[in-house]
Amino acid sequence: MMIASAGLALALLSGCAADSAKDTAAKVNPGGNSAAPAVTKIVVGTGTQFANICFLDDKGNLTGYDVELIREIDKRLPEYEFEFKTMDFSNLLLSLETKKIDLIAHQMEVNEERKAKFLFNDEAYNIFPNQVVVHKDRTDIQSLDDLKGKKVMVGATSNAAVLLQDYNKTNNNAIQIVYSGSGGTNDIIAQLKSGRVDATISTEFAVKQRNETIDSQQKIVGKAISNSKVYFILQKERTEVKEKVDEALRAIKKDGTLSKLSTKWLGADYTVSE
Repeated sequence: MMIASAGLALALLSGCAADSAKDTAAKVNPGGNSAAPAVTKIVVGTGTQFANICFLDDKGNLTGYDVELIREIDKRLPEYEFEFKTMDFSNLLLSLETKKIDLIAHQMEVNEERKAKFLFNDEAYNIFPNQVVVHKDRTDIQSLDDLKGKKVMVGATSNAAVLLQDYNKTNNNAIQIVYSGSGGTNDIIAQLKSGRVDATISTEFAVKQRNETIDSQQKIVGKAISNSKVYFILQKERTEVKEKVDEALRAIKKDGTLSKLSTKWLGADYTVSE
């Protein structure tokens, strides 16, 4: 009797294992073919302090426009599994260069230094409008030229930093550029709020979110300094991944999903339809 019971238990366990294997195969190979393709893991580097883009919600969950776009791409590419790895923004490019991550999702804009080292995908997924940001009570700063002689805090490896560096090259280093510490965006918010720095460079959608959620007391002034297209950045040799990501992005644009994500997270359609 005991032998029979043990046999029954073994059969049940075997059946459960088989069902589990079938479920896994179905996820990897929805078509039901007997030879399921291997799944390649793609480690995606992103941050946790960029309002609306990549941040932790009130429950501690990673979310935002770039995060949810990667999750949508993940759904459409069953041959890949996209896994997030969060870190300070200043560590993203180094982590990509040292192959600790495979792809960066953090509103990355193109510049020559980045192009020399890394691979950008072809399909832009957002327009990033950089503007001067000051404390809500400031009235003396209305443009980039008004920042001459002022302290402006930005991320060390951001395109905002590149914009200010380029301006300084033709204006006798007129702007005092201050680079944020490990606190990233929170560091900039605190310094600007206290008056220890005069301005930063950011976007209207980020400023709006900060004002609503943490009373950052910021405002946008003047016209956009740049309206750069943004892309994902990969290691130079990951051309196949790039092509698949572009393929998924084109479909996400075409069916309107990208516009919906932008409107939800950024408050308007900042997407690029090429």
